[in-house]
Amino acid sequence: MAVTETMKRRVPLDDVLDELSPKENLSARDEALARAIAIVTFRRLGTLGRALNERLNREPKDERLLHLLATGAAQILFLDVPDHAAVDSAVRLAQEDAKLSHAGGFINAVLRRVARERDIILARQEPWLDTPTWLEERWVAQYGEELAARIAEAHRAMASVDLSVKEDAASWAERVNGVLLPTGSIRLQERTAIRDLPGFDEGAWWVQDAAAALPARLLQARPGERIADLCAAPGGKTAQLAATGADVLAVDRSAKRLKRLEDNLARLHLKAETRAIDAEKLDEAPFDAILLDAPCSATGTIRRHPDVAWTKSEEDIRKLSGLQTRLLDKAAGLLKPGGRLVYCTCSLEAEEGERQAAGFLARHPDFARRPITADEIGGLTECLTPEGDLRTLPCHLVSPGHERGGLDGFFVARFAKAS
Repeated sequence: MAVTETMKRRVPLDDVLDELSPKENLSARDEALARAIAIVTFRRLGTLGRALNERLNREPKDERLLHLLATGAAQILFLDVPDHAAVDSAVRLAQEDAKLSHAGGFINAVLRRVARERDIILARQEPWLDTPTWLEERWVAQYGEELAARIAEAHRAMASVDLSVKEDAASWAERVNGVLLPTGSIRLQERTAIRDLPGFDEGAWWVQDAAAALPARLLQARPGERIADLCAAPGGKTAQLAATGADVLAVDRSAKRLKRLEDNLARLHLKAETRAIDAEKLDEAPFDAILLDAPCSATGTIRRHPDVAWTKSEEDIRKLSGLQTRLLDKAAGLLKPGGRLVYCTCSLEAEEGERQAAGFLARHPDFARRPITADEIGGLTECLTPEGDLRTLPCHLVSPGHERGGLDGFFVARFAKAS
């Protein structure tokens, strides 16, 4: 089961699903449903856990049984799946597992009770119910109670689907039935198969969260400049840089992820040199500009990847912040005098954002911050820090009445090296 494997191995849900799908031999429709069930289970894990605990005499010793109950309850409470189908599916899955085959009647009784008491369960929606305590404490300390609660609430909604286009964004917004955001991205208004949209086959656009599209724009790449995109996969930012006419080197330590980047560039008819190497070991002549999208805890992507909240820890943040420091120092040495550096992470944590920027400037007196201005980000003044950095939050750019609003949580700082 995907939920069990993700929790046990502490790896991304997407990786687990990619591994399991070929083994299960699912149709495209069933694979999409399985993915939706796993995602909503993680998104509402606190709600599901409480609902089940209040309806059990004791918590099952086998975590697979608990996760099977959670995925069944997720379908009943949050997905457009008939109650009887969700119950029958859970019972059938148990019967196919030798260690759970005895639990069919128990699963049937618990899930039918969840269905009967649906309204009671959904009426109780405390702000922090679906957020682990360690993240709640961190966000309240960093953002204050009110803003932190808005972040937690935003994580309960489905993530938006945004597109970046090579050119003529207004025209493409109309063609794909999207809304042109003030930042320049297109936000789709309806759920649809991405490959079926106009422009996919001809490579006119690519999927990229509106916040994730900002760092490359803020680098202000120019035609002919030599630019490094460090930790580049899956490649949305590489595509943005290549579309400017810059000479781009995309670096990533994962050859598999880099192959996906190359495939994306081929569909988009864009060119960039790629190199599968640890960015810390990169030995190159100095660049005009560098984009460093550093590996991080990814707590800014919980809207899109809710498993992050339950598989990451404070120890991960500590280890990754050390890597970020080393990568920043490496990038500093790869820049020409007068060169530009944009550092970003899709994290909500200060150790991976604000504190990294302050530490970098303290270690490198030959660099100065180049403040980001509101006009560069579509006038979203609430996303600017007092220091002139960018801090987007999941509760930013939320459209009233639209279930797919918000932004991924990003931190972005821009620096210039002395000439």
